[in-house]
Amino acid sequence: MSPGPRDEMRDYVGRELLDGKRALITGGDSGIGRAVAVAFAKEGADVAIAYLTEHEDANHTRKLVESAGRRCVLLPGDLGDRDHCAAVVEQAVTELGGLDVVVNNVAHQESVRSLDELTDEQWEHTFAVNIHSYYRVTKAALPYLREGGAIVNTSSVNGLRGNGTLIDYAATKGAVNAFTYSMARNLVDRGIRVNAVAPGPVWTPLIPATLPEERVAEFGEQVPMGRAADPDEIAPSYVFFAAERLSSYYTGEILAPVGGETLPG
Repeated sequence: MSPGPRDEMRDYVGRELLDGKRALITGGDSGIGRAVAVAFAKEGADVAIAYLTEHEDANHTRKLVESAGRRCVLLPGDLGDRDHCAAVVEQAVTELGGLDVVVNNVAHQESVRSLDELTDEQWEHTFAVNIHSYYRVTKAALPYLREGGAIVNTSSVNGLRGNGTLIDYAATKGAVNAFTYSMARNLVDRGIRVNAVAPGPVWTPLIPATLPEERVAEFGEQVPMGRAADPDEIAPSYVFFAAERLSSYYTGEILAPVGGETLPG
Protein backbone atom coordinates (compact mmCIF):
# COMPACT_ATOMS: atom_id res chain seq x y z
CA MET A 1 0.00 0.00 0.00
CA SER A 2 1.19 3.51 -0.76
CA PRO A 3 1.09 5.26 1.55
CA GLY A 4 1.13 2.52 4.16
CA PRO A 5 -1.62 2.61 6.79
CA ARG A 6 -0.88 4.03 10.21
CA ASP A 7 -1.94 1.13 12.39
CA GLU A 8 0.83 0.69 14.99
CA MET A 9 -0.35 3.24 17.59
CA ARG A 10 3.21 4.55 17.91
CA ASP A 11 2.27 7.78 19.66
CA TYR A 12 -0.45 6.26 21.86
CA VAL A 13 0.15 6.42 25.60
CA GLY A 14 -1.83 4.00 27.75
CA ARG A 15 -3.31 4.75 31.18
CA GLU A 16 -3.84 1.18 32.48
CA LEU A 17 -7.50 1.37 31.44
CA LEU A 18 -7.49 -2.37 30.64
CA ASP A 19 -4.93 -3.51 33.19
CA GLY A 20 -5.07 -7.29 33.59
CA LYS A 21 -7.83 -7.77 31.01
CA ARG A 22 -7.82 -10.51 28.39
CA ALA A 23 -9.16 -9.73 24.93
CA LEU A 24 -9.99 -11.70 21.80
CA ILE A 25 -9.86 -9.64 18.59
CA THR A 26 -11.00 -11.20 15.32
CA GLY A 27 -9.40 -9.79 12.20
CA GLY A 28 -6.57 -8.62 14.42
CA ASP A 29 -3.64 -9.10 12.05
CA SER A 30 -3.71 -5.67 10.34
CA GLY A 31 -5.63 -2.43 9.89
CA ILE A 32 -8.17 -1.57 12.58
CA GLY A 33 -7.67 -4.93 14.30
CA ARG A 34 -3.92 -4.39 14.63
CA ALA A 35 -4.36 -0.86 15.96
CA VAL A 36 -6.90 -2.11 18.51
CA ALA A 37 -4.62 -4.94 19.62
CA VAL A 38 -1.70 -2.56 20.19
CA ALA A 39 -3.87 0.02 21.95
CA PHE A 40 -5.30 -2.67 24.24
CA ALA A 41 -1.78 -3.90 25.01
CA LYS A 42 -0.64 -0.39 25.86
CA GLU A 43 -3.63 -0.17 28.22
CA GLY A 44 -2.49 -3.35 29.99
CA ALA A 45 -4.40 -6.17 28.26
CA ASP A 46 -3.16 -9.49 26.94
CA VAL A 47 -4.67 -10.24 23.52
CA ALA A 48 -5.46 -13.12 21.20
CA ILE A 49 -5.88 -12.25 17.54
CA ALA A 50 -7.81 -14.42 15.11
CA TYR A 51 -7.05 -14.06 11.42
CA LEU A 52 -7.20 -16.02 8.17
CA THR A 53 -3.76 -16.79 6.67
CA GLU A 54 -1.87 -13.47 6.83
CA HIS A 55 0.89 -14.90 9.03
CA GLU A 56 3.45 -12.19 8.30
CA ASP A 57 0.99 -9.44 9.25
CA ALA A 58 -0.11 -11.33 12.35
CA ASN A 59 3.47 -11.83 13.52
CA HIS A 60 4.14 -8.13 13.09
CA THR A 61 1.12 -7.38 15.27
CA ARG A 62 2.37 -9.88 17.85
CA LYS A 63 5.75 -8.13 18.00
CA LEU A 64 4.05 -4.76 18.52
CA VAL A 65 1.94 -6.16 21.36
CA GLU A 66 4.91 -7.85 22.98
CA SER A 67 6.95 -4.65 22.74
CA ALA A 68 4.23 -3.10 24.90
CA GLY A 69 4.93 -5.78 27.50
CA ARG A 70 1.83 -7.92 26.95
CA ARG A 71 1.10 -11.41 25.62
CA CYS A 72 -0.22 -11.98 22.11
CA VAL A 73 -1.69 -15.30 20.98
CA LEU A 74 -2.07 -15.96 17.24
CA LEU A 75 -5.11 -17.94 16.08
CA PRO A 76 -5.14 -18.53 12.30
CA GLY A 77 -8.06 -20.02 10.41
CA ASP A 78 -11.30 -19.30 8.59
CA LEU A 79 -13.90 -17.62 10.80
CA GLY A 80 -16.44 -18.26 8.07
CA ASP A 81 -16.33 -21.84 9.31
CA ARG A 82 -18.82 -22.66 12.07
CA ASP A 83 -16.57 -24.92 14.11
CA HIS A 84 -13.53 -22.66 13.91
CA CYS A 85 -15.39 -19.82 15.64
CA ALA A 86 -15.90 -21.92 18.76
CA ALA A 87 -12.36 -23.29 18.58
CA VAL A 88 -10.89 -19.78 18.48
CA VAL A 89 -12.69 -18.82 21.68
CA GLU A 90 -11.62 -22.00 23.46
CA GLN A 91 -7.99 -21.49 22.42
CA ALA A 92 -8.05 -17.86 23.52
CA VAL A 93 -9.47 -18.77 26.93
CA THR A 94 -6.93 -21.57 27.39
CA GLU A 95 -3.95 -19.45 26.37
CA LEU A 96 -4.96 -16.26 28.18
CA GLY A 97 -6.51 -17.90 31.25
CA GLY A 98 -9.93 -16.34 30.69
CA LEU A 99 -11.72 -13.70 28.66
CA ASP A 100 -12.96 -10.21 29.49
CA VAL A 101 -13.35 -8.43 26.14
CA VAL A 102 -14.44 -9.65 22.71
CA VAL A 103 -13.89 -7.53 19.61
CA ASN A 104 -15.72 -8.90 16.57
CA ASN A 105 -13.85 -7.19 13.75
CA VAL A 106 -13.19 -9.68 10.95
CA ALA A 107 -14.72 -8.70 7.59
CA HIS A 108 -14.89 -9.53 3.91
CA GLN A 109 -15.99 -7.19 1.14
CA GLU A 110 -16.09 -7.38 -2.65
CA SER A 111 -17.42 -4.69 -4.95
CA VAL A 112 -20.06 -5.43 -7.63
CA ARG A 113 -21.70 -3.23 -10.26
CA SER A 114 -25.18 -4.75 -9.96
CA LEU A 115 -27.22 -7.33 -8.11
CA ASP A 116 -26.96 -9.59 -11.17
CA GLU A 117 -23.19 -9.65 -10.64
CA LEU A 118 -23.55 -10.62 -6.97
CA THR A 119 -23.40 -14.42 -6.83
CA ASP A 120 -24.99 -16.66 -4.23
CA GLU A 121 -21.51 -17.83 -3.27
CA GLN A 122 -20.27 -14.28 -2.59
CA TRP A 123 -23.45 -13.36 -0.68
CA GLU A 124 -23.20 -16.43 1.55
CA HIS A 125 -19.47 -16.04 2.16
CA THR A 126 -19.82 -12.37 3.11
CA PHE A 127 -22.58 -13.23 5.58
CA ALA A 128 -20.60 -16.19 6.97
CA VAL A 129 -17.61 -13.97 7.79
CA ASN A 130 -19.22 -10.62 8.60
CA ILE A 131 -22.21 -11.58 10.75
CA HIS A 132 -22.37 -15.34 11.31
CA SER A 133 -18.89 -15.27 12.88
CA TYR A 134 -19.99 -12.44 15.18
CA TYR A 135 -22.92 -14.53 16.38
CA ARG A 136 -20.85 -17.69 16.76
CA VAL A 137 -17.84 -16.10 18.48
CA THR A 138 -20.11 -14.17 20.83
CA LYS A 139 -22.14 -17.26 21.67
CA ALA A 140 -18.99 -19.28 22.39
CA ALA A 141 -17.52 -16.47 24.51
CA LEU A 142 -20.54 -15.76 26.71
CA PRO A 143 -19.94 -18.60 29.20
CA TYR A 144 -16.58 -17.01 30.03
CA LEU A 145 -17.57 -13.34 30.22
CA ARG A 146 -18.40 -11.96 33.65
CA GLU A 147 -20.00 -8.78 34.94
CA GLY A 148 -17.96 -5.86 33.67
CA GLY A 149 -17.15 -7.65 30.43
CA ALA A 150 -17.47 -5.96 27.07
CA ILE A 151 -18.25 -6.90 23.49
CA VAL A 152 -17.35 -4.44 20.75
CA ASN A 153 -18.54 -5.12 17.20
CA THR A 154 -17.16 -3.52 14.07
CA SER A 155 -19.91 -2.12 11.90
CA SER A 156 -19.54 0.44 9.11
CA VAL A 157 -21.08 3.64 7.82
CA ASN A 158 -22.32 1.39 5.01
CA GLY A 159 -24.53 -0.39 7.53
CA LEU A 160 -26.10 2.97 8.42
CA ARG A 161 -26.77 4.30 4.92
CA GLY A 162 -26.17 1.43 2.46
CA ASN A 163 -23.76 1.20 -0.46
CA GLY A 164 -24.69 0.70 -4.11
CA THR A 165 -21.64 -1.43 -4.97
CA LEU A 166 -21.01 -3.16 -1.61
CA ILE A 167 -24.52 -4.57 -1.38
CA ASP A 168 -23.83 -7.74 0.60
CA TYR A 169 -21.23 -6.04 2.81
CA ALA A 170 -23.61 -3.19 3.70
CA ALA A 171 -26.38 -5.69 4.46
CA THR A 172 -24.14 -7.55 6.90
CA LYS A 173 -23.15 -4.33 8.63
CA GLY A 174 -26.81 -3.41 9.06
CA ALA A 175 -27.22 -6.83 10.65
CA VAL A 176 -24.25 -6.12 12.96
CA ASN A 177 -26.02 -2.99 14.18
CA ALA A 178 -29.25 -4.87 14.94
CA PHE A 179 -27.28 -7.68 16.60
CA THR A 180 -25.51 -5.09 18.77
CA TYR A 181 -28.78 -3.45 19.84
CA SER A 182 -30.39 -6.82 20.58
CA MET A 183 -27.48 -8.31 22.54
CA ALA A 184 -27.10 -5.12 24.57
CA ARG A 185 -30.67 -5.57 25.79
CA ASN A 186 -30.22 -9.30 26.25
CA LEU A 187 -27.08 -9.01 28.39
CA VAL A 188 -27.77 -5.87 30.38
CA ASP A 189 -28.84 -7.84 33.46
CA ARG A 190 -25.54 -9.73 33.39
CA GLY A 191 -23.57 -6.49 33.40
CA ILE A 192 -21.98 -7.18 30.00
CA ARG A 193 -21.95 -4.15 27.71
CA VAL A 194 -22.34 -4.55 23.93
CA ASN A 195 -21.51 -1.67 21.59
CA ALA A 196 -20.31 -1.13 18.04
CA VAL A 197 -17.98 1.15 16.12
CA ALA A 198 -19.16 2.09 12.61
CA PRO A 199 -16.27 3.82 10.83
CA GLY A 200 -16.45 5.73 7.60
CA PRO A 201 -13.62 5.26 5.07
CA VAL A 202 -10.50 3.84 6.72
CA TRP A 203 -7.20 3.26 4.90
CA THR A 204 -6.58 -0.45 5.50
CA PRO A 205 -5.20 -3.32 3.37
CA LEU A 206 -8.81 -4.33 2.67
CA ILE A 207 -9.28 -1.29 0.42
CA PRO A 208 -6.73 -1.85 -2.38
CA ALA A 209 -7.34 -5.59 -2.11
CA THR A 210 -11.08 -5.36 -2.79
CA LEU A 211 -11.89 -2.13 -4.66
CA PRO A 212 -11.23 -1.13 -8.28
CA GLU A 213 -8.10 0.97 -8.85
CA GLU A 214 -10.06 4.11 -9.74
CA ARG A 215 -12.04 3.94 -6.49
CA VAL A 216 -8.89 3.37 -4.44
CA ALA A 217 -7.35 6.54 -5.89
CA GLU A 218 -10.24 8.68 -4.63
CA PHE A 219 -11.04 6.70 -1.50
CA GLY A 220 -12.24 8.91 1.35
CA GLU A 221 -12.48 12.13 -0.65
CA GLN A 222 -16.28 12.19 -0.33
CA VAL A 223 -16.39 12.94 3.42
CA PRO A 224 -16.22 16.53 4.73
CA MET A 225 -12.68 16.00 6.02
CA GLY A 226 -11.69 15.04 2.48
CA ARG A 227 -9.68 11.95 3.42
CA ALA A 228 -9.90 8.46 4.80
CA ALA A 229 -9.06 7.81 8.45
CA ASP A 230 -6.06 5.82 9.55
CA PRO A 231 -6.67 2.82 11.83
CA ASP A 232 -4.76 4.63 14.59
CA GLU A 233 -7.55 7.24 14.62
CA ILE A 234 -10.27 4.60 15.03
CA ALA A 235 -8.75 2.31 17.67
CA PRO A 236 -9.36 4.68 20.64
CA SER A 237 -13.11 4.19 20.08
CA TYR A 238 -12.62 0.51 20.92
CA VAL A 239 -10.61 1.37 24.03
CA PHE A 240 -13.48 3.63 25.10
CA PHE A 241 -16.05 0.85 24.82
CA ALA A 242 -13.80 -1.84 26.32
CA ALA A 243 -12.80 0.21 29.36
CA GLU A 244 -15.49 0.18 32.03
CA ARG A 245 -13.90 3.25 33.62
CA LEU A 246 -14.78 5.24 30.49
CA SER A 247 -18.04 3.71 29.28
CA SER A 248 -19.79 1.96 32.16
CA TYR A 249 -23.10 3.62 31.22
CA TYR A 250 -22.86 2.82 27.51
CA THR A 251 -24.49 -0.23 25.97
CA GLY A 252 -26.33 -0.64 22.69
CA GLU A 253 -24.49 2.34 21.18
CA ILE A 254 -23.18 2.72 17.63
CA LEU A 255 -20.23 5.13 17.57
CA ALA A 256 -19.64 6.43 14.04
CA PRO A 257 -16.26 8.08 13.32
CA VAL A 258 -17.09 9.18 9.78
CA GLY A 259 -14.99 12.26 9.10
CA GLY A 260 -17.73 14.83 9.52
CA GLU A 261 -20.50 13.16 7.53
CA THR A 262 -24.00 13.79 8.91
CA LEU A 263 -26.11 10.64 9.01
CA PRO A 264 -29.90 10.31 8.99
CA GLY A 265 -31.27 10.06 12.54
